[in-house]
Parts: sequence; C-alpha cells; structure tokens
Amino acid sequence: MLKPHPEERRIAHAGGQAPVYDVLVIGGGVNGAGIANDAAGRGLSVLLCEQHDLASHTSSASSKLVHGGLRYLEHYEFRLVREALGEREVLLEKAPHIIWPLRFVLPHRAHLRPRWMLRAGLFLYDHLGKRTTLPGSTGAPLNGQGPLNPQIEYAFEYSDCWADDARLVVLNAVQAANLGADIRPYTRCISARREGDRWQVELLVDDDVSETVYARTLVNAAGPWAARVMERVVSTRSPYGVRLVQGSHIVVPELYHGRQAYILQNEDQRIVFVLPYENGFSLIGTTDVDYQGDPAQVEPTEAEVEYLLQVVNGHFKRQLKQTDIVHRFSGVRPLISDASQTDPSAVSRDYILTLEGEKGQPPLLAVYGGKLTTYRRLAEAAMDKLKPWLSEAGPAWTAKHALAGGDFVSHQALATELRSEYPWLAEEQLDRYVHCYGTLSRVFLRGMRSQADMGEQFGAGLTEREIKYLREREWARDLDAILWRRTKLGLHLSEAQQARLQEYLQELAGEILAV
Repeated sequence: MLKPHPEERRIAHAGGQAPVYDVLVIGGGVNGAGIANDAAGRGLSVLLCEQHDLASHTSSASSKLVHGGLRYLEHYEFRLVREALGEREVLLEKAPHIIWPLRFVLPHRAHLRPRWMLRAGLFLYDHLGKRTTLPGSTGAPLNGQGPLNPQIEYAFEYSDCWADDARLVVLNAVQAANLGADIRPYTRCISARREGDRWQVELLVDDDVSETVYARTLVNAAGPWAARVMERVVSTRSPYGVRLVQGSHIVVPELYHGRQAYILQNEDQRIVFVLPYENGFSLIGTTDVDYQGDPAQVEPTEAEVEYLLQVVNGHFKRQLKQTDIVHRFSGVRPLISDASQTDPSAVSRDYILTLEGEKGQPPLLAVYGGKLTTYRRLAEAAMDKLKPWLSEAGPAWTAKHALAGGDFVSHQALATELRSEYPWLAEEQLDRYVHCYGTLSRVFLRGMRSQADMGEQFGAGLTEREIKYLREREWARDLDAILWRRTKLGLHLSEAQQARLQEYLQELAGEILAV
C-alpha cells in the first residue's frame, strides 16, 4: 500500500535549513525515474536531479519495445529473458495507455538460421516466462502474399509489446511527484561527499544557481554518464567500465499496411525491427556501433542509415531510399563493459547494481546497464539493497499499482467515457489523449466546454491548454520536449506550425521571467 500523501510527510533539515532527503537519485532516465517513483511510494522523501530534460537521451531513443529479447537467447541470457518476459505482463497491466501488445513477423531465411532453430527458440520464448494475455507463436507459409519479397516463403509470428519510452519515464516522474518526490530536471549534480551519516550534495540549477542538499542515501542512475559521475562527482573509482553503444533509427512513411511489426535477420547476425509508428509511419532500427563521444551529442551516421535501408530493402517489396526518411534519431546505450566481446550487439543488456558504504556510512548505489523492459524490477532491487539504511520504508508496491494515467479498464472504455464527457473533442484528438495521457487527460480537460476553451490551436490537435499542462505538470520547457518526448507530434506539425509553437513558448518564458 502506498504511503500517505507527501503533504503529510515532512522532509528533515540539516543546519542552515538545507533539506535532508531519504533518497537522492542522479539521472532522469527510465531507471532513475523508476527508482524515484518506487522510493516515493514507500513513504520516503526523494529528490531526483537530471542535468537535462527527463528522458532526453537513451530513454527516448530506444526501439520503443517492452520485450523479452528473443535474440538474447542465442547468448544464453536466460535469466534476463525470463525476467523481461514476466515484466511484459506486469507493465501491460500497469500502463495500458502507453504499452500495448504487438505481433511480430519473423521471416525465415534458411541461409541465416534453420527453421527448426527458430521454432525451438520461439517455443522457449513462449514458455520461459509468465504469459497470460499475449498469444503464443505460430508459423505459416507466405505464398507470395504480403509486403515481403516473394523469395521469402515462410515466416513465424510471436508476441511482444510496444511502449512509448519517453512517456514511460515522464509518467514515473509524475507519479513520484504526486507521491511527494522533488523532481528537478535541468539540475546537475556537481559534487557529492560523505559528511557523517549523510551525503552533502551540491546541485547546479540551469547552470546558474547552486544549492546544497543532504541525503541519507545516494543513487547513481546516470546511464551513459554513470562512470563519469562516480569519478568526477563522487570522487571514487567506478567498479565497472561502461561501454557506450550507439543505436540509430530512421522513420519513413508507412512501409506496409497493418499493425504487425517485423523482426529482420541479417548476415552480420544482428536484427532490425520495422515497427508501425504514429499513425502513418514506420520506425526502423536499430544499429549497434561503439561510441566514444559525448552521449548528449550522438547523431545517426550515414553508414548506419545506409545499413538500415539495405536490411529493409533486402526483405520488402517496396524499396526505400534516403529521400523517404522523414526523421532520424540516435541514442547511446550504457552497457557493462566486457572485454571478451568485440561485437557490440553481443554485449549483455543485463544490469548490475553496486553498493558502496560501510556500516555507519551513507550508501552509494550505482546502476550499470539495464533495458527499458526491466526498469521496474531494477528499481525494486535497488530499494531492496538500500533497505538496511531505510528501515522505515514501506513494502514493494509497483507491481500491483497502475502507473499515472493507467487506471482504466480498456482503451475503448476510457475513450467512451471521454467522448461522453467532452463530446466536442475530435476523434483523433481523443485517441491521442487516451494513448498518451490515459486518465490524466482529465487534468487539462476539466472545465473545458469547447475547442475554443482549449486556447490556441497549433496543429494536429495540440492546444494551448495541453501545452500549459505539459509545462506545469510534466516539466516540458522547449520545442523538442513537447514535440518529440512528451508527444511525437513533431512528425505531424508543419515547419510553420512548429515555428509558431516556438514563438509561443518564448512568449510564455518571457511572461515567467517578467513575474
């Protein structure tokens, strides 16, 4: 059961009235937000600091899947696959607004893997973890039907899930804030040192204002920056190296009709997904390339783009070219360094939690590795490790409670309710609200009686009312945050519409500064 509302809970203060938090989390990606949410729901005081926007890097640049990881079976990562398969069902129930089932078509190509091997792998995938709602795998001849090249004569189908990765992060942060957590994007942790039984932490807000806070426990969930935080912020040696692996995606107009996804094998033993995306587009990715630069500056390379086009064109009747690409993005996965693996795609996606702190010292927990699907289990494991220092913490709770906005029975039922309450909403607008916000839609729809009440219309159903909600409740400051992370409307707004939105955001910022 969740602890009382945070307004009933006091945050202790050190000398000079500096606040003392039970848990301070560095990093606003999916693992950091998940840990902050878990801790807040156990009745603990929590601060999360993120140097940029929430989900502004790795956690918004994934393939947007909640999946067991079929290809990890070839690397004998049975524990990871079993855990991830079980989490599909948990997350489907927790967050039905942003996570939903997806059928994957796996074309058989005999020169890459024999049919018996694929069938055996899918049988294991069906039975290794808990599966109560997702249908099992099947196989059938194609007979030249469908979008695949006629040379591909047979394909398998199996189930996994789609997820809006950036919203998964933000909704965890929203829920944590509702439970009393202090969520601080654009706040960089510049130093942390032990002082008695607590951490003294120096924060830099907007690269301008410094602030000192204290924490009983410290969590390093900085993702690609995890090793750097250990060495430069905490001044300790990182127990694990972090291997940065770049993964890039491209978006093209819908490659085929249908809601199925495709998982494509390739001669280099890697796989590429083709996913239905944002009503009218296909998302293609990912690549696996070692990366050496600043994770905040990663961009798809021309070699990666050509690679993705080549793989897709080798499978589909319709041939893509560079000019078909309407959007591209890249992220850096922080994998645990393994000197025995030269191929980035073979490096484990599992996670390791390290705990540093002797008896009487405040602990430092660091997160290495991990994947979107297992974020909730990782957060539970992190809190279990911190329990000796936080004896008053409540029990684990996230498996049985809906994520913010996910407290509804079905998309259809919620859409029917909203349609009855707000009959003036356009169908496309209503559908997006259900899949983006779930029941949180009512926060900004409350009191509205017409489209005119929603304020200025910026295109694709985006309104002034929604933007103000995103700024005030979801920490969205700029154009990218609104159009590519809180929503994906960047694909649907024209250049002129985006320019007007940018102008409006500048007007809002000016009003805030004037106050």
